[in-house]
Parts: sequence; C-alpha cells; structure tokens
Amino acid sequence: MKNSLARNFNLRSLLFFALPTIVMMVFMSLYTMVDGVFVSRFVGTDALSAVNIVFPLVSVVIAVGIMLATGASAILAKEMGQGQDTLSRKHFSFIILVGLVLGLLISVAGFLFLPEMLLLLGANEVLYTLCHEYTWVLLWFVPMAVLQMLFQTLFVTAGRPGLGLIVTVAGGVANIVLDYVFIVPMGMGISGAALATGIGYSIPAVFGVFYFALNRKGTLYFVKPVFDGKMLLKSCTNGSSEMVTNLSTAVTTYLFNILMLRYVGEDGVAAITIVLYAQYLLTAVFLGYSTGIAPVVSYNFGSRNTNQLKKVFKISLLFIGVVSLLTFAMAHLFSRVITGVFTPPGTAVFELTISGFHIFAFAFLFMGVNIFASALFTALSNGKVSALLSFVRTFVFIVAALLLLPQVIGLTGIWLAIPLAEGLGLFFSLVFLGKKRKGYGYA
Repeated sequence: MKNSLARNFNLRSLLFFALPTIVMMVFMSLYTMVDGVFVSRFVGTDALSAVNIVFPLVSVVIAVGIMLATGASAILAKEMGQGQDTLSRKHFSFIILVGLVLGLLISVAGFLFLPEMLLLLGANEVLYTLCHEYTWVLLWFVPMAVLQMLFQTLFVTAGRPGLGLIVTVAGGVANIVLDYVFIVPMGMGISGAALATGIGYSIPAVFGVFYFALNRKGTLYFVKPVFDGKMLLKSCTNGSSEMVTNLSTAVTTYLFNILMLRYVGEDGVAAITIVLYAQYLLTAVFLGYSTGIAPVVSYNFGSRNTNQLKKVFKISLLFIGVVSLLTFAMAHLFSRVITGVFTPPGTAVFELTISGFHIFAFAFLFMGVNIFASALFTALSNGKVSALLSFVRTFVFIVAALLLLPQVIGLTGIWLAIPLAEGLGLFFSLVFLGKKRKGYGYA
C-alpha cells in the first residue's frame, strides 16, 4: 500500500490533506464552546467560572497526550519515510500503551489529592462545590482523554486524517447532545457537563483501539509492543514544546483566574473564560493546519526530499499570513456575537468581555506564525528549539506580562498580556526560522 505522505504536494493538495485536521480542530473548539454555553446559560456564570478554575488540571492531561502524540508522530513518520514500517508499528503500539498507563496514573493521583488541588487552583467558597462536582466526574475519563489525543494525531500519521475527523465529529456531536440531555431535561448541572465531555472523549478513544487492532492493511496497526526507553524519551523531548504549551496554559489560566478574582471577582473569571473559548475557536485553523501537515514535513525530512520541504514551507507561510489577517478581522467583527452566545447583552459579564476582547484580538495577528514555527521544528525532530519557542512565548512572556502590566495599567494590563507575549514570540520564531533554514533545507 503506497504511503499517502509520499505524494508530490502542491498548494491545493496540501490544503486538501490538512483540511480534515483543520475541520477537526475547528469542530473540537466549537463543541468545547457549546459545552461552555450550556454551562453558562443553564447552570450559571459561576459554573462557567468553576470550569475555568479547574481547566489547569485539564491542561495537564492534554499536555501529556499531545506531548506523546506529536513527539511520536514525528518519529513514526520519519521511520516510514526511511522504509522502517515494522519498527514504526512496534513504536506506535508502545506509545499507545504508555499513554494509557499515564492516563490511569493521573486519574488515581487526581482522586487522591482532589481537595488540595482545587484549593491550590484558587477555588473560593463560592466556586469550590461546583469545581469539585465537575472535576470528580471528569477524572474517571482521563485515560480516554489521553487516548483521544493520541489517536487524533496518529490517524493523520497513518495517512487517514479523514477517519480521524469522522470519529472526532462523532465524539463532539455526542458531547453536544448529551450536554443538553444531562443539563436541561435531567437537571444534572455541572456534573452533567463533565459526564457529556467524558463520553465525548471516549468515543474516538474506543474507536481508535478497535480500528488499529483490527485493520491490518494500513501503514500503522497494533503489534506486540516492545519497551523502548530511548524512543519514549525522544518522543517526550520531541513533543516537549506541545507539552510546554499546555502546561504553560495551565499556569497562565491560573494567573488569569487569580488576577480576575482580585480585580473584578467571579464576573472577571467568567469574562476571561469566554475570551479563552473564543481564542480556542479562532486559532483552531492554525493548530489544525500545523498538525495536519506535520507528518508531511517529517516524512520528507526522513526521505531527504528538500524540494518538497521548501514547497510545503512556502505554502504554509502564505496560508498562515492570510488566515492571521482574517482571524484578526473576525475577532473584531463578531466579538459581540460570540460573547452573546454565552451571556445576554447588558450584563456585567457581557460588557466586561467585550471591552477586553478588542484588546486581546491583536494577539491573533501573531499566533499563527508562532504555532506553525513550533510545530515545524517538532516535525523536524528538533524538540529543543520547538520547546524553547513554546516556553518563551506561552510561559515566560505571558507570566512576566501578567505580573507586571496589571500593576501599571490595572485591568487593561491583564487583557494586554497575551498580545504582548505573542508579539515578542513572533520575533523569536522568525529568528529561529531564519537561522535553521539552511540546515534543514526548508528554505
């Protein structure tokens, strides 16, 4: 069976190849937003604030899954590009097993230390009970969440991005339908939202297990896993940038919550939650495209096809540039529409969100290149550069901005932190893209 990564890509075929992953990311962000809408509209904005208080814990789970998925994907695609299909299957089976074990360990640790973690995250007297109800249910599904992250990426590596899209959509539709059923008719509140999310994780996870166990004709499928510590370490280090991004998200979300509680109260936490949901939606195309083309980069790097690497790089910069401008415009044009889905116009949360959204929106001009640069170096198996770019952009600059700006300009400084961090991150991304272009042959 010919590997679909080996074709000669042009603008149309590359976008078509990445399209299922782009749609998948957009859809995932949409159904995550719907989750927030049901919580906000039918349980209350305090419940929405509670979801954001515990989001750092969710970020840790996502970090583990994405670290293993992106790190292993680059290794597997490179091995397939070198004709080592048997080895890639052994490594694939091993990394899935590792993900399952890590998911179980995180789940157990979460149950053992749940009260302490919630208090550490800033759950106050108003929000603690809601945070506990939501997290306790979600912890049962942590292993499924990790597997979903793995299969979501590795379906693309296996040359089946369309199938990955289908099962992700199935999980998302189930999440949306069950959100309504559990929250509205059944009155389960925030626990119902957590249960719906967990079932949404489980559908792609269970399907992935059966697909790769039963389908023996594809490029990747389950074989007897063999422990390979070197491969695991390389996957973790290579995927460390994506892990850093999500762990940084956990820390920065925590800081956003603490600062908003200090400056505005629970309404401030609800407002930043709405903007972060919007960010997830509006950056989904960048994430989907960068993830979607990563196996193409890895494969051609492994097969030393520099002509294809140059073509993919050129197309990518053009695509990212155009989408960045469109995303910035959409953020300004549709800010009231997006906010109004979560909370009615005229409320304190609505007005607070709108005032911050227009400042925050400038970050969308810079995010696309930063996300692509980090994903590119991960695909080229340079986890160190990728991690460095992610670390300075999503942690160092944001934390510094959040600690300094509010002291100088108050609430506006909180909203300005992300645009400033992304702008500084763009400078670093361009420096490394220029510095490494000849060594890897992508430009």
